[in-house]
Amino acid sequence: MLTTLNTSYTDTRAADLAWTLGREPLPALATLDLELTGSKLQLRLLGASHQVLLEEEGGRCSETVACIPGSSTPLPLGVAKRVDDWEYEFAARVEVLTPGSFAGRAQELLALVSDHPHGLAGVFPGSPHAFTAMLAQRHEGQVHWRTWHAYPQDGQLVATRTRVGRRVPVARPADHFAPI
Repeated sequence: MLTTLNTSYTDTRAADLAWTLGREPLPALATLDLELTGSKLQLRLLGASHQVLLEEEGGRCSETVACIPGSSTPLPLGVAKRVDDWEYEFAARVEVLTPGSFAGRAQELLALVSDHPHGLAGVFPGSPHAFTAMLAQRHEGQVHWRTWHAYPQDGQLVATRTRVGRRVPVARPADHFAPI
């Protein structure tokens, strides 16, 4: 799903993005509710980037990547944590592209996400290449999502990927000797 976000473009630098887990739902400009084999997922486009809400038997997870006033948690390159009964993994990278490459990559990503049944993309007024896009799927019992935050004025594209799956108990080795 592709939408034009009815707000000014407030995320003006990739370096201003922050990451948080467990934040309450923030006001959203666009949402997409998904049911992925027993998991309820809501993709949310904010005036300052994205939020994903995941609910499944065994817990809830909320990921926010946005320009959050007063936040001191910068966007990490990677995170691995336990959240309730889940394992959570997050990774981010910033791509710096030439203007021509940026425009091509923006068009490619917007086409991919807007045509996908589990995709949500929002374009900010003023630039067809200023956007936030999100894509989710369930694969091998885990929920995955990817996001892209575009900053055409700097030629920067922030890409994130997240995986959330049930924690698998570690099998203990059987005793080799029976008690006497």
